[in-house]
Amino acid sequence: MKHYSPTDYVNWLEEYKVRQKAGLEARKIVASFSKRFFSEHVPCNGFSDIENLEGPEIFFEDELVCILNMEGRKALTWKYYAKKILYYLRQQKILNNLKAFLQQPDDYESYLEGAVYIDQYCNPLSDISLKDIQAQIDSIVELVCKTLRGINSRHPSLAFKAGDSSMIMEIELQSQVLDAMNYVLYDQLKFKGNRMDYYNALNLYMHQVLIRRTGIPISMSLLYLTIARQLGVPLEPVNFPSHFLLRWCQGAEGATLDIFDYIYIDAFGKGKQLTVKECEYLIGQHVTAALYGVVNVKKVLQRMVGNLLSLGKREGIDQSYQLLRDSLDLYLAMYPDQVQLLLLQARLYFHLGIWPEKVLDILQHIQTLDPGQHGAVGYLVQHTLEHIERKKEEVGVEVKLRSDEKHRDVCYSIGLIMKHKRYGYNCVIYGWDPTCMMGHEWIRNMNVHSLPHGHHQPFYNVLVEDGSCRYAAQENLEYNVEPQEISHPDVGRYFSEFTGTHYIPNAELEIRYPEDLEFVYETVQNIYSAKKESIDE
Repeated sequence: MKHYSPTDYVNWLEEYKVRQKAGLEARKIVASFSKRFFSEHVPCNGFSDIENLEGPEIFFEDELVCILNMEGRKALTWKYYAKKILYYLRQQKILNNLKAFLQQPDDYESYLEGAVYIDQYCNPLSDISLKDIQAQIDSIVELVCKTLRGINSRHPSLAFKAGDSSMIMEIELQSQVLDAMNYVLYDQLKFKGNRMDYYNALNLYMHQVLIRRTGIPISMSLLYLTIARQLGVPLEPVNFPSHFLLRWCQGAEGATLDIFDYIYIDAFGKGKQLTVKECEYLIGQHVTAALYGVVNVKKVLQRMVGNLLSLGKREGIDQSYQLLRDSLDLYLAMYPDQVQLLLLQARLYFHLGIWPEKVLDILQHIQTLDPGQHGAVGYLVQHTLEHIERKKEEVGVEVKLRSDEKHRDVCYSIGLIMKHKRYGYNCVIYGWDPTCMMGHEWIRNMNVHSLPHGHHQPFYNVLVEDGSCRYAAQENLEYNVEPQEISHPDVGRYFSEFTGTHYIPNAELEIRYPEDLEFVYETVQNIYSAKKESIDE
């Protein structure tokens, strides 16, 4: 109902018909994705179909949410693609909103709004809104006012109304606000800088900072800045190297000021107030006066996204590099002509084998911006064109039959939940080879020759509970007699249902392993018969 005005007349029957039509269209598209894009990690070409849909996007999104909320452990493939589509749709909408936000004049200083757009873009499936985050901050402001009333019952900030942009000019009155803030944030609500888990993207998402009551210097500073300004204290953001700070002016209004006329506030360090010398001691180096200057919204967001970009480059487990892709999108939305980041984006898409046509567009843009990148651009153009040609030449799919003589040593099947004997992780099999199909370098690096059966044994593609995908030797796997669901983002790409004992392959995976499902049923029955007999004994 949030999409309808209570004062507007609505023909609900017509609205229902439009919603029903959008729902059927959504299901039709979701159902088609597995067959069309099973072999692709990101169904890039399918998104163009969605962009051309007729009718209100909110109805299409609503149907996708309904699919995601379907009960039970069924329709996993539908949920997998519904999630991909919803992720894409919402990100496109958020990115458009961010670009419009960035067109605001430099004196438009809604730092919180910009930070929320970044949060939303990186978490498009979460229910995050500026209104909700502002409401949470307003509740903190109320607590600060309650404490402030105990310090000075006639303090002018207590008379401020929501949305009031008035500022208090007296330093002593400002100081009282900051004292009340420090008490509420750090003593009462227990907010603190996250020193134990500093390199965690959650520290940069404002909704998570409020939930977990922890963050890093820039996110803690934005929270502190927002509260202070609502209470009339004109703090300003300082893009200090290695440690984001706020500055609080101590000089007279209208006077010529230098860096020594400010106190610097470390919101990460419980609101500690620092001199210039103490700021340098904080980071262990001398810096020029220019680095104590105030920065605008765009520069603050650049710093936030830059932090996310650094974290994205460190990703190890997530093989889709989602954080790196998201942070690159955000950075290039702000600075579309950054050649090195455009080149990184092109290389990333090339590495993942996605968006080949977009890779060519990016490379052409790079060549226009900097002809000196001809060598790197030429290499990627050549190999991207080869990739496109190979895709055109692909014929059919490889079908693996267990009854084939060359597969006689394969003991396990897709859908079985296994345990790694050495590392102890739980996993589900989604593919197998009669012998190791990796190259000599991989075999050497993974020390496969040290295994009793070496690389001359079946190897299995498995989805692991920690979110990784691995290639495991048969001798290292065993049945998990207490199977559990595997929390892996790609489970739905390969399986349609979890039965409680095993996974059922979806239509596309079953085409590739047509005889496996029958073997799974027999295996599961034998395992639990043996388990029952041991209990009876």
